[in-house]
Amino acid sequence: MHMFSKEKHFYGGHGIVAAQVPLGAGLAFADKYKDNGRVTFTYFGDGAANQGQVYETFNMAALWGLPCIFVIENNQYAMGTSQQRSTSSAEIWERGKAFGIPGEAVDGMDVLAVKAAGETAVAHCRSGKGPYILEIKTYRYRGHSMSDPAKYRTREEVQKMRDERDPIEAVRSLLLTGKHATEDDLKAIDKDIKKIVNESADFAKESPEPHLDELWTDIYATEVPQEAV
Repeated sequence: MHMFSKEKHFYGGHGIVAAQVPLGAGLAFADKYKDNGRVTFTYFGDGAANQGQVYETFNMAALWGLPCIFVIENNQYAMGTSQQRSTSSAEIWERGKAFGIPGEAVDGMDVLAVKAAGETAVAHCRSGKGPYILEIKTYRYRGHSMSDPAKYRTREEVQKMRDERDPIEAVRSLLLTGKHATEDDLKAIDKDIKKIVNESADFAKESPEPHLDELWTDIYATEVPQEAV
């Protein structure tokens, strides 16, 4: 949510639940207008899938044939309520059918399945067929935030998912058993990743606070003081 890079075409998230969905469609509209062959991935969760603006966006995206892939990251519990208690439809992606938007559910704990589904979705959009929906059925091990003790599920459930369905461990096993990499190769990759993360964290901690002049950067409308009227 708090990362943004125009250079890398990564446009962050939004503090309002599902507000990024119409913004993503707007980016896709710009791409279609420019005819640049790009596709926009717009991510939101199973909880956000019940927000009205999602379906307003589905309607516009379908009407205008936007090259937008709507990715529902279904972690089963949203912020802390199970899908069974909060969502009337078992398959959230099927809601797109009302707008003529095709899609599919994908095992989000299977890296290769997600890659294949993503390629299918991109090909669909780039062929001019309009938007596509991917419901990625995944699972989060920790609470929604540091203040979430996750008491809405058992520790046994979480541990079982870690032991049997962890996607990173599954890929690791695939690489080793298929002799695509050695233990030393994977340890080297892990070391490089930790180095990048630690350096990024240190940079953030050691960077000075923004100057007060930055308070008005990119602000184009403010309340006029009474004495200025």
